[in-house]
Amino acid sequence: MTNGEIVEKRAYPSPNPAIRLTEITYMSQGLRVKGLLAEPKAEGTYDGFLYLRGGMQSIGMVRPSRVAQFAAQGFIVFAPYYRGNRGGEGRDEFAGADRYDAVYAVDVLKQFCNDNIHIYGFSRGGIMALWTAILRRDITSVVTWAGVSDATATYWERPDMRRMMKRVIGGTPNRVPEAYDARTPLFEIENITAPVLIIHGYRDENVDIEHARQLEFYLKDANKTYETWYDLRYAHQYPPTKNRETVHALCEWMKRQ
Repeated sequence: MTNGEIVEKRAYPSPNPAIRLTEITYMSQGLRVKGLLAEPKAEGTYDGFLYLRGGMQSIGMVRPSRVAQFAAQGFIVFAPYYRGNRGGEGRDEFAGADRYDAVYAVDVLKQFCNDNIHIYGFSRGGIMALWTAILRRDITSVVTWAGVSDATATYWERPDMRRMMKRVIGGTPNRVPEAYDARTPLFEIENITAPVLIIHGYRDENVDIEHARQLEFYLKDANKTYETWYDLRYAHQYPPTKNRETVHALCEWMKRQ
């Protein structure tokens, strides 16, 4: 079986009557990985939207309502759960080999949409989004919202995640710095060809604003096309009204690329 090949589909309950949801099992490096596909029921040709979730394992799992919200903006959305989640094979590695679950999810998406593929990553999904854009040349745009860009910084900023990161990555940044560097996309940012939109709140205590600033610095240094939407008022999760406004605005930004 080839990477990105679909091996199973099953209908999934949708919170929006205008959006069809399907849970898909696909191949990634010989593993069966699962994800959720959201398609507008209205006839039309739609851009693809790769939704890369935050969190780790059950924390931050793909929410059908969120995926449907983006599909309602006029996209066909695919949201991989990443390996080792919801019955998928392998283990979640926090942007290790599991980055290829996002890379090959693009091939899944291409079976349903037109040639324009946009990537959206939230929180941990930000690091996955950047790696996908680095490893592929067929991406139209990238949005990272409250996104992680530096694995080493995440370890030091998040004491609550250190035990997990030591187990998954193989030690601390002091002990295995090369393993953390290998997960950090900043060092290969020159390979991104798509425009990047960075969205971040200054009050974010989950992913420090410095992740956004470092990403901006590396993009600028590599002479890449990027835009920043920083907000002094907001933390990791934006209030509902502002969240909806930002979802609409970022989707419009994608369509202009």
